[in-house]
Amino acid sequence: MTDLRSAAELAGAVDIRLPNESADYRAARTALLAEEIELRRQIERVAALRRALPPGGIVSDTYRFVSENGGEIALADMFGRHDTLITYHWMFGVMRKRPCPMCTGFLGGLAAAVGDLTQKVAVAAIAGAPIERQIAFKLERGWGALPLYQPVGDAFFTDYGGIGPDGSDIPAINVFERTADGIRHFYAAEMTGETADPGQDPRGAPDLMLIWTLFDLTRKGRDPHWYPALTYPA
Repeated sequence: MTDLRSAAELAGAVDIRLPNESADYRAARTALLAEEIELRRQIERVAALRRALPPGGIVSDTYRFVSENGGEIALADMFGRHDTLITYHWMFGVMRKRPCPMCTGFLGGLAAAVGDLTQKVAVAAIAGAPIERQIAFKLERGWGALPLYQPVGDAFFTDYGGIGPDGSDIPAINVFERTADGIRHFYAAEMTGETADPGQDPRGAPDLMLIWTLFDLTRKGRDPHWYPALTYPA
């Protein structure tokens, strides 16, 4: 990576001109492009560090989940033919009448991509609500082939996120891998409120939610006072 051309050089070589733009706009856009190139390189550096993580802890084989057909399975069964499993705990606990709108927004995007994702990895959405309620909501949202599961007991959520200190449900992303010596934990999203910068909501980097990434492309950016909803006025 040491022989890369500088971001400024690459940005300066881009020959794009848009209708009626000013010289000031083009100069600022070229400077921004250089920063975007640096950001892309930083994302790749972080991804490389993530891939180079040493083996994570062995996962207990005692966790059980209720699948959409009503039967109990083990975590290992969620892998199917793959050696990697991405799980997302969405905030639809037993006490919730309706799930978290933010989690719903994330899962909507995940459901749209699940056909592509499952060419390479297994995917599972896990919530504490009875599986029948999860299936009903999945049908309401048109989530197609997104696999849903309900844990049996609280042990999985306690060990890998999903339950807060006060017993409330919280979102959690985990990646597991099948290895020669069993199922191991590979990665967890660990950015929380304690890692957030002043004036920002806690979020990972890169941000996995499409809506926020697109809002970041606009003049106004993210509205700190706006929150997704399950439904909107017509």
